Amino acid sequence: MTDDDVLLRRAVVVGGGLAGITAALQLADAGLSVTLVEGRPRLGGLAFSFRRGDLTVDNGQHVYLRCCTAYRWFLDRVDATHLAPLQDRLDVPVLDVAHARGPRLGRLRRSALPVPLHLAASLATYPHLSLAERAGVGRAALALGRLDPADPALDGIDFATWLGRHGQSRRTIEALWDLVGVATLNATAPHASMGLAAMVFKTGLLSEPGAADIGWAHVPLGELHDTLARKALDSAGVRTGVSTRVKSVSRAGHGRWHIDLDGEQLTADTVVLAVAQREAHALLPEGALDDPDRLLDIGVAPILNVHVLYDRQVLRRPFFAALGTPVQWVFDRTEASGLTDGQYLALSQSAAHDEIDTPVAVLRERYLPELERLLPAARGARVRDFFVTRERTATFAPAPGVGRLRPGARTRAPGLYLAGAWTATGWPATMESAVRSGFSAAGAALSALGRPHEHPLKEVA
Repeated sequence: MTDDDVLLRRAVVVGGGLAGITAALQLADAGLSVTLVEGRPRLGGLAFSFRRGDLTVDNGQHVYLRCCTAYRWFLDRVDATHLAPLQDRLDVPVLDVAHARGPRLGRLRRSALPVPLHLAASLATYPHLSLAERAGVGRAALALGRLDPADPALDGIDFATWLGRHGQSRRTIEALWDLVGVATLNATAPHASMGLAAMVFKTGLLSEPGAADIGWAHVPLGELHDTLARKALDSAGVRTGVSTRVKSVSRAGHGRWHIDLDGEQLTADTVVLAVAQREAHALLPEGALDDPDRLLDIGVAPILNVHVLYDRQVLRRPFFAALGTPVQWVFDRTEASGLTDGQYLALSQSAAHDEIDTPVAVLRERYLPELERLLPAARGARVRDFFVTRERTATFAPAPGVGRLRPGARTRAPGLYLAGAWTATGWPATMESAVRSGFSAAGAALSALGRPHEHPLKEVA
C-alpha cells in the first residue's frame, strides 16, 4: 500500500457531540483512520454532566422515545442501553394546580391496542380537557395523521395556525399539544414549524403504539456520552483529542484537506464538521455552500434547568408534567446524581426566552413556591441547594421556514461534510436528530470514497 493509499483513508471529525461521535464510529467501522477533535475537555456536546460538590449533575434533563431508533442505536453501540431504559408503556402524570376544584392529576398513557386506539382510553378520561375538547383532539389527530411532514408547505406555517384551523381551543393547546410540543420542539405552537410539529406528533403518537414510550438515563449523561462513548471510540481505533480547538479548515490540493489545530496540523481527504451552525459557518471554506450565510439565519432557542435539593423525599414518581404553573417538567435525579440523603429534583424549562438571563435569586423566589403548590410534601422540607444551568443555544429554533435553511450533509467541496442536529434530518433538535446527522455525513463520505456500507437504520437507508 502506498502513502497515498494510506492518506486517502484518513478522516477528521470536528466536534465531539453525538453527531461527531456517530460519524467517527461509522467511518472507523468502515475501515478509515479517524481522528476526532473536540474543543471542550469532554465529549457529549450539549448533553453532558459536571461535578458539584459530591454530586454528578446533568446540565439538563434529556429524554428519548422508543421511536428514536438512531439514538437507541447509539446507546447500543456504546454499550449503554441498560443504563437508559424505556418505559414498558407510555405513562405521563400531568398535574394541574389551577383547576377550579383544586389540584387535579391526569395521565397520558397508552394501551396495547393498535394506533390510534392505543390512546383513546387515556384521552377519553383526560381530566384537563372538556368532553368537547377531547373529541376535538381526536379529529385533529386524524387530520394530522394524513399529513406529510416533509411537505414544504407545512414548513411555512406555524403549528398554532394549523391547530386553530382544526378547532383546537387555547386550553387544548396548553393542556395537550404544547405539553408535548414545547418539550420536543423547544418552542410553543405559534413559534413552531408545522412541518416539524407534524413530524413529532405523527412519528411519536401515530406511527405505532409504543413509539412515544419514554426513556432516560438512570446514570449521569457523562457516563453515556463521554466515558462509554470514548471507550467505544478507542475500541474502534479512533484517535480522540479533547480541549483541542480547530482554527481553520482549508483545501490542501489533490482532494485533501488541512485542519489547523493549536500547535498541530492534520491532513485528511475526508472532513466532517459536526459543530453548531455558527461554528460551521466560521470554518467553511469559500464555495462550500451556495449561500453559507443561511446558516446564520437558523435561530437558536434556550433551555433553563432549575436544580433543587431537599432534605427529604417530596416526590414519589420518577417525573411529572405540570399545568397552571410556570413549572413544565420535573424529574427525580436523586439516585443518578449520587445523592444518598434527601431528594434532588430537576426542572426542565424549554422555550425559556423570558427567563434564560433571570438572576438565580429571582428564579428561587419564583420556583420554590410553585414546587410547594405542586408537591405538598415540599412545604415542610428544607432546601439544601438551589442552582440553575442555562443553555442559551440549547437547540436551533424550529420556527416556520427553518426547513429551507437546514443544509444536507454534502457540501460543494468534495470531501467536506456537515453534521449536527441543525442539519436537514427532518427531526427537531434532539439527540435523535444529532445521531441521524452523523449517519448521513458518514454515509455521504463513504459513498464518495466508494466504500461499501450499510445504513444502520434500514427504514432511513
